[in-house]
Amino acid sequence: MSRSRKALVTGSCGLIGSEVTRAFARLGFAVTGIDDNHRATFFGSEGDTSWVLRQLRSELRDYIHLAIDIRNREAVLDVVRDLKPDLIIHTAAQPSHDRAAEIPFLDFEVNALGTLHMLEAARRFCPESPFIHMSTNKVYGDRPNTLPLTELGTRWDYADPAYEHGIPEDFPIDQSKHSIFGASKVSGDVMVQEYGRYFGMPTCCLRGGCLTGPNHSGVELHGFLSYLIKCNLTGREYSVYGYKGKQVRDNIHSEDVASFIYEFWKSPRVAEIYNLGGGRANSCSILEAFAMAEAITGKKMNWHYVEQNRNGDHICYYSDLRKMQAHYPEWELKKSLPMVFEEIASSWRRRLEGSFV
Repeated sequence: MSRSRKALVTGSCGLIGSEVTRAFARLGFAVTGIDDNHRATFFGSEGDTSWVLRQLRSELRDYIHLAIDIRNREAVLDVVRDLKPDLIIHTAAQPSHDRAAEIPFLDFEVNALGTLHMLEAARRFCPESPFIHMSTNKVYGDRPNTLPLTELGTRWDYADPAYEHGIPEDFPIDQSKHSIFGASKVSGDVMVQEYGRYFGMPTCCLRGGCLTGPNHSGVELHGFLSYLIKCNLTGREYSVYGYKGKQVRDNIHSEDVASFIYEFWKSPRVAEIYNLGGGRANSCSILEAFAMAEAITGKKMNWHYVEQNRNGDHICYYSDLRKMQAHYPEWELKKSLPMVFEEIASSWRRRLEGSFV
């Protein structure tokens, strides 16, 4: 592939942003990343991603980094006008369900207004370039909690066989509690769809489950598996909020996310949405995650139970992957859940020893 292909990645030092930056650089794209380390603002020093930037600059000779705040409309317009990228991957976000309620203005400005800035810049200067937006399963609010559930020994699961494969893309998103974060992400999600439908642009919303992998700067308020494994390795107490610790999430490795984005790039569609997660096969409850972490590290989990669940939290959620697989049959999950656990544990060991920080 010609080096003339240009990709613009927002949130390029985050988990998914850094993964797609590496992946598309390997594919021959000239990658420009936008990231002003706002994760450190959201979560403090533990959320700092400057170590990722150092890695990217070390590994990718041609990587161009711009410390731009996507809330800055003129700066965003200028970058896209000058670059005219062949592909935009928009991963920048305020990502925390809980933190959003404390910073509602900042949350909305980043997740909704920042997304609008990126879309309008794309419409003006590169409307034929695929625009891929990392959305979230929180756009469904707590609607999945209205489904009948079965309580098993270590997890909740769907009782209705109609959902044996998980939550599909036509599941309702309104008249439910989303959290402030979920609501701001709905705004961005719908706007990405609208720019596709109204202007005919090749846009795509990826409604992620638990996106994870070894490069995650997991903190308590965001980064389920990464933070859980870090707590296990360090002996830090982990808090379980409600649902008996049997709440279920599907987990997808960042490399599998990047590979799907590449498939969409090769054959883009207009105003599509996909539930991008690990599906039933890569799902686990918190209790099951504890057991897997303990088996890998040999350390007992230090945890306590809080009766009150998080506001608007899902009891059970895993993605129905059938639409993705029908549209892009060459894509498949290559990272199993045990592989994900092993990689995250290895990464945290190295980082805690000071190799990466």
